[in-house]
Amino acid sequence: MLATNDLWFRYQDEPTLKGLTLDFSRQAVTGLVGANGCGKSTLFMNLSGLLRPQQGAVLWQGKALDYSKRGLLALRQQVATVFQDPDQQIFYTDIDSDIAFSLRNLGVAEDDIARRVDEALTLVDAQHFRQQPIQCLSHGQKKRVAIAGALVLQARYLLLDEPTAGLDPSGRAQMIDIIKRIVAQGNHVVISSHDIDLIYEVSDAVYVLRQGEVLAAGEPGEVFAQRELIEQAGLSQPWLVKLHAELGLPLCKTEAEFFRRMREKGTQ
Repeated sequence: MLATNDLWFRYQDEPTLKGLTLDFSRQAVTGLVGANGCGKSTLFMNLSGLLRPQQGAVLWQGKALDYSKRGLLALRQQVATVFQDPDQQIFYTDIDSDIAFSLRNLGVAEDDIARRVDEALTLVDAQHFRQQPIQCLSHGQKKRVAIAGALVLQARYLLLDEPTAGLDPSGRAQMIDIIKRIVAQGNHVVISSHDIDLIYEVSDAVYVLRQGEVLAAGEPGEVFAQRELIEQAGLSQPWLVKLHAELGLPLCKTEAEFFRRMREKGTQ
């Protein structure tokens, strides 16, 4: 269980996070949305133990997070963060060594390391560029390497910060497929993103943050249908929700579903 209870955090005088009580264990994919400065990145750093709240708690396995070296090591083997900029967490020039770095630090046997690295690269569809130097990779390829570096830990929770930022349409589609494959393995994913359409498509639950507080929470279709509330958060509705609200068209979760239903409607 990964959650927060009445979590407050401030950098100086003004609180950045204000009494957040959130649960990331109820659904497979939880989305976090909000305008710049709403507290998404600060929340991620609290969830991973990089920051410690002044009041309230991060809850892990039903208990307040243990901030000892041993406690944080245990957390980070189960809750892995992938930053928006993959260059922040890629250190080696060859892919296999970079992905294996955390496992070698933990003293994992080399045979097990090789197997887990291979499985992670397959899951993120990176086998075909595995032998390329990291400095020659595209931004999207580096993102996939960073995700693989988190997956080898076999973490139960993966925190993805802006996973589609800087990706072209093809890279974005690949990222969505990767997220779905991660979830299919029984893992939980928490996504912080300005990509509202992504959050709507892949999330089972969503939290809308504004100035460090929860403005709305619930099933994405229900939350994003509240146009005025979404605008108060400095956001706009997903385009599929707009079509439903403005034109009375069927509310669909994905673009593929929308066009399929339109074709079916046209043949009736």
